[in-house]
Amino acid sequence: MSRLWRLKVLLAKLETTYGTDAAPTGGDAILATDVRLSPMQGQDLDRNLDTPHGGPTGTIPVDLHRTISFKVELAGSGTAGTAPRWGRLLRACGCAETVTVATSVVYNRVYSNLESVTLHLNIDGTLYAMVGVRGTAAFDISASGIPYIEFEFTALYVAPADVAVPTADFTGIPDPLAASDANTPVFTIDATPLVMRNFKLTLANRIEAQFLIGEEEVLLDGHENTIEARVRAVALSTFNPFTMAATQEKVAVEIEHGKSAGNIVNIAAPRAQMQRPEGLEDGQGRKEWPLRLVPLPTTATAADQWTMTLT
Repeated sequence: MSRLWRLKVLLAKLETTYGTDAAPTGGDAILATDVRLSPMQGQDLDRNLDTPHGGPTGTIPVDLHRTISFKVELAGSGTAGTAPRWGRLLRACGCAETVTVATSVVYNRVYSNLESVTLHLNIDGTLYAMVGVRGTAAFDISASGIPYIEFEFTALYVAPADVAVPTADFTGIPDPLAASDANTPVFTIDATPLVMRNFKLTLANRIEAQFLIGEEEVLLDGHENTIEARVRAVALSTFNPFTMAATQEKVAVEIEHGKSAGNIVNIAAPRAQMQRPEGLEDGQGRKEWPLRLVPLPTTATAADQWTMTLT
């Protein structure tokens, strides 16, 4: 019997022991879209034997792992001070989660005691389990679109198995709001409000699967945070990205999306260095600047390059 690609359930749960299946259940379901799975990555060692027939002599698969990417709608939990379901995924991307009950949830980058998750992707009765999962993410807020978090993960390999599709429980996951003038009330660079077409904060974590005798691990080793924003050009006396880039100026960037408590997302980079504007764009007959900035730390811990606060 054929298997249906659309019949998918994705579960995610933090691991208490790295690489040990955390056994997620239906209450750990993730509402995802654009799921892409590479089920058996690795390399094939050619035996390259000398034989009388001079033909292929077989290969040995090694360094087996699995990669998966998907998008999750960027919305809070619906309750201020309660972490959203996707928070565990950010924690597997080198982020800390700080919860102030009934008030806020804050995410920022960390560099030690990195966490991992177990992912279970069931596609019409075939389970692709993933353990020791770590990855990277990007936050995309574009006008007239659904804001998304784009995840890319690497996992240690587990053989697929026939397992019944679990019952997913999506309780507590609110509907998202489209990005618009009404729903996205704040976008500033250097405290200057700008008309924005799209915004993207990319974590760009460096992820590498390591396979040694005695240890196999998905390593998160460094990152290249960037902010990209396409904005309406204004008079240079109001905002001059060319001078900012030439003088290596560090400026604050802030965007806020959402209107009601429990579903307000604020992303702030207090010290982002403006990069050289390398082009101009025609946006419906209006001149637009594609801008790129690099968030830099303000303290020695480098934990405040950017923060995302849910209220």
